[in-house]
Amino acid sequence: MKKVLSILMSLCLLCMLAAGCAEKAGIPAEGADLTAKAAIPDFVDLTKLSSTMVYAEVYNIMSSPTDYEGKTIKAGGRYKAERYELAGPYYHFVVIADAAACCAQGLEFAWAGDHAYPKDYPKDGAPIEVTGVFESYEELGETYYHLIVDDIIVSG
Repeated sequence: MKKVLSILMSLCLLCMLAAGCAEKAGIPAEGADLTAKAAIPDFVDLTKLSSTMVYAEVYNIMSSPTDYEGKTIKAGGRYKAERYELAGPYYHFVVIADAAACCAQGLEFAWAGDHAYPKDYPKDGAPIEVTGVFESYEELGETYYHLIVDDIIVSG
């Protein structure tokens, strides 16, 4: 009987230790709210992520843009300019490909200051890196999001 009681006490102690370690390791405790969103850091560096993770993070940015408003984002990819005839101006993007290079997502940016397209901008397809604050803007009755960048670094 003492042997059985000793084994049960040891198992209980082991379970309590495992539960404590799990919480310290970031594993949610039983009954924890698994639907709560993780806090988004003030600086999101997409250039440090693997190609799979960067694509997933860009997807998160595009699907929940208000969560990223006011955050500083650093991104690298290929430069692309597009013109929307109804609005008039050119729109500028850093195009980020996924791991298989089959799908790409463009993250719009606006270059702060007085810069003229195409004279001051890289050639389409050039590898670039931009860092800026993610903000919303209104155009033609719709809300859109872009990075306000201070500089465009052509990397190659």
